Amino acid sequence: MTLLAGTWDGVYRTTGPRFDAAEQVLDCGRVLRVRQFDAFDGVFAATKSGLYHSTDDGDSWTDLDVPREEVYSVVGSPDGDRLYAGTHPAHLYVSESGEEREDDSRSWRELESFQDLPSREEWYTPRHRNEAHVRSLGAHLDVPERVIAGVEVGGVHVSDDRGETWEERKDGVHDDVHHVLVRGPDHYVASCGGGLYRTRDAGESWTRLDDSLDQTYFREAFAHDGVLYAAAARSSPGTWRGERGADAALFESVDDGDSFDVVEYPGHPEEVVLSWTVGDDTIVAGTNDGGVILRDGGEWVEGGRVEAGVAALCAL
Repeated sequence: MTLLAGTWDGVYRTTGPRFDAAEQVLDCGRVLRVRQFDAFDGVFAATKSGLYHSTDDGDSWTDLDVPREEVYSVVGSPDGDRLYAGTHPAHLYVSESGEEREDDSRSWRELESFQDLPSREEWYTPRHRNEAHVRSLGAHLDVPERVIAGVEVGGVHVSDDRGETWEERKDGVHDDVHHVLVRGPDHYVASCGGGLYRTRDAGESWTRLDDSLDQTYFREAFAHDGVLYAAAARSSPGTWRGERGADAALFESVDDGDSFDVVEYPGHPEEVVLSWTVGDDTIVAGTNDGGVILRDGGEWVEGGRVEAGVAALCAL
């Protein structure tokens, strides 16, 4: 298996589950997401310097020319007709099938109705230049017209017409949304700066899952083979250095988040798990300090290290 790690210093690649000999394949600055989609060739890297696309396992990359430079999220529609990009500040763009240019970049159109949501004026935070960003985008094969957007800071929003119009689904969920895991057409888990939340009705209602846990700052959840994985720190990244460190934890649930087991992992409790992927039935996770860990035989073991925090992972 080939693994790509999106870090705070570009994209790195290695062969096999370990990252002992990773090479940098994209020098693009900070990476937010590295993703592939069943209906699209290749892999996409959403970064603070643009949205990049590779069709040769990371050997070469094309800048897709999203109108705003800082691209925080990307998702492809299940039918392959539309590619969506979420940016900082919080805008949403779409590129439709057939709009590829000769240089493999794309034409984009802003989904302007996203700016008309009732809470739009409230989407900002001082630590992000008093602005917000579309931190997460999701879709599901069973509802190909639907797009799910998570905004930091601004909540969860859903479109049922391919992004042309939007509804707020933010009541009952913390507004500092880092990631929305789409587990089913109506079943999502939102990782937020103030808790972990689940919906089974496409965001019409939310249940908080972390009431019994000590850590409440969640970055991303992951599900595989009936197990829900989540990781959190006690507070935001500004507190992750110093004598106490992040005071981080990793959680596993076999009942969809109704209960969690706290599990040990290399780097605990100083390092926070930020990203996940699975390849050849091996779960791989990355931490804020460049650590890569593997789930092997029911335990988490060391899997190598890269030079910067691992914000995204993708197994090809």
